[in-house]
Amino acid sequence: MYDNEIYSNSETGRYTEYQTSSAADHSVNSEQAAGSGSSAGKEKKKKGSVRKVVLSAGMGLAFGLFAGGGFYAVKVGTEQFIPAENQDAVVTDQKEIQGIGGDGPLTNINQITYVRDDVSEVVEEVMPAMVSIINNYTNTGTGMTIWGQRYDYSQPGVSSGSGIILAENESELLIVTNNHVVEDTDELQVIFIDGSTATANVKGLDSEMDLAVISVALDALSEETRSAITVATLGNSDDLKLGSPVIAIGNALGYGQSVTGGMISALNREMTAEDGSTGIFIQTDAAINHGNSGGALLNINGEVIGINSSKMDGYSVEGMGYAIPISSASPIIAELMERQTRTELVAEEEKGYMGISMRDVTSQYASMLGIPQGISVQEIEEGSAAEKAGMMKYDIIVKFDGQKVSTGEKLTETVGYYRAGETVTVTVQRLVNGAYETIDLELTLGSREQ
Repeated sequence: MYDNEIYSNSETGRYTEYQTSSAADHSVNSEQAAGSGSSAGKEKKKKGSVRKVVLSAGMGLAFGLFAGGGFYAVKVGTEQFIPAENQDAVVTDQKEIQGIGGDGPLTNINQITYVRDDVSEVVEEVMPAMVSIINNYTNTGTGMTIWGQRYDYSQPGVSSGSGIILAENESELLIVTNNHVVEDTDELQVIFIDGSTATANVKGLDSEMDLAVISVALDALSEETRSAITVATLGNSDDLKLGSPVIAIGNALGYGQSVTGGMISALNREMTAEDGSTGIFIQTDAAINHGNSGGALLNINGEVIGINSSKMDGYSVEGMGYAIPISSASPIIAELMERQTRTELVAEEEKGYMGISMRDVTSQYASMLGIPQGISVQEIEEGSAAEKAGMMKYDIIVKFDGQKVSTGEKLTETVGYYRAGETVTVTVQRLVNGAYETIDLELTLGSREQ
């Protein structure tokens, strides 16, 4: 085939011109062809870019409409199915949250739930309602010499615990704690948040629930102390759930107020204390040690939902602390707060009188003889208050007006704060059909002359 020859393609009906004249001519023709193709390509790219822009804008608009509709649906659903008064609880916080991968914060977040791990603000708010308690008492018992002779001994002792300021009346500051923190006390000292100290008096005791209310005279507090302390807020332990976070505050080991945290490990846990008594407790993995007794177990809102007790630590198990549920303790605390605070001995001619002779049953004798520890009634005077109340010979007195008594000396001292004519509950252990039973006697104190 020669230069400029025209070739006819019979199959397609198209003509193809082959130019083979020279390399230069071929180059020029190629450039022309390339130029013509580039112009057409630019036109196509331009049209394609416009289509992409339009398509992207449409997709963005559609996404925005769907997203907005979704957020609006959630908002309407929340308003429909969650009562207005509870919607604030859904919105735990409305703080700005830093967007992941973004340069600025995300704002206007209406519904955010998060786990709070910094409780310093809660602790700061409730700490002024916590106190440390120092109990100065006399320890009595029976010992044995190297020659086998028994002897009674008496020596001073000091223990520490915690308390919670719950109320204030016209003349007193009322503090709740454990019964075992303040029982058998000779003198109680309370240390407040500002470091000041005041003498406290026992207002009421309940050994069964291991609860006590003590009081501090308001006129014994300085203005600085009164402005530094607060009254705790009670919560509802019936609403607790397993895994809920809790905070324990107390005078651990007598070193001063300390804070531990954990969660609710178990509810309605029936436990037997070191003294043999049983009760229903909240179990938590927050550390509760000696000195924490009587302190507060708080929920994340700073409300008291339990009163810590270290009487269970005889099990020597880590991560298992116990507290008295506040919902079951509240009625008893309210009753104890209404009792008369007895700070002064009654005049001799006005003192109440039971009309019995007695003998101590020490822990050693109780163990040897298999009888309860307390005060054994040896004789009952005819016509006395004890006889009228139904007390019997060999009854063992264990409590007087809710207060645990273990020696005749302690009972005589306690009765000295009561006037003749006052009615009290005396709890005795009585042997019935070979076993000791607990019996409460309503006893109206008489006078010595009577």
